[in-house]
Amino acid sequence: MKLSRLVAFSSSLLFGAVIALTGAATASAAPSVDYVALGDSYSSGVGSGSYISSSGSCKRSTLAYPSLWAAAHSPSSFAFTACSGAVTSDVIANQLGPLNSSTDLVSISIGGNDAGFADVMTTCVLQSEATCLNRIATARSYVDTTLPGRLNSVYDAISAKAPAAHVVVLGYPRFYKIGGSCIVGLSDKVRTAINGAADYLNAATAKRAADHGFSFGDVAAKFSGHEICSGSAWLHSLNLLNIGESYHPLAAGQSGGYLPVLNALD
Repeated sequence: MKLSRLVAFSSSLLFGAVIALTGAATASAAPSVDYVALGDSYSSGVGSGSYISSSGSCKRSTLAYPSLWAAAHSPSSFAFTACSGAVTSDVIANQLGPLNSSTDLVSISIGGNDAGFADVMTTCVLQSEATCLNRIATARSYVDTTLPGRLNSVYDAISAKAPAAHVVVLGYPRFYKIGGSCIVGLSDKVRTAINGAADYLNAATAKRAADHGFSFGDVAAKFSGHEICSGSAWLHSLNLLNIGESYHPLAAGQSGGYLPVLNALD
């Protein structure tokens, strides 16, 4: 009887030790991640509200996809430097400070402001269809001739400062559902041209990202069915009371459009 109890007790100790060691191995295998979020207003979270007061005019939001990712994954460190209105040169000058050789993950959306996104939308809303289409053509020309070099400069700078990082470059959604619920405003011809310009920008960005060994996250599919004029929009339309949030994702666009794409690529 005593022997059987001793055997049982020893087995219990052995089983507990195995479990403890297995748990320790699992814990040690779980990678710690140092995450830096760069970019423009689509990364800072303009349009989603809940802005971090210390971020000032950069309008970084606790509901932006970088904040949501960090909250869900508890990285070892999280630096959020994306800023509303940023162009490629702003990223290089003002956002790369937290990057270093220990950085594991970098996310970024950039290029829309360089290509004149805000001016395109202002022109299309306030001026004639012909003027709008001409402005879109100018933006597409910029994407062909100038933007690739500017993206190269940003991506080279990221690689130089964080050579071991996995870099995820996120694109932009299409703004409009064609033939949708909107009965006033821009014509479907203009809406189609604006969507096409977004696709054009995304394709150019994806090519630059791939050439640098980065991952490109196309969010257009996630936003499908949630464009402006869809009846279930994840994007602000023109907001005369808050122009800066116009054509930016709502909180639902950050959590339902951007976050799943980053999760799939991180």
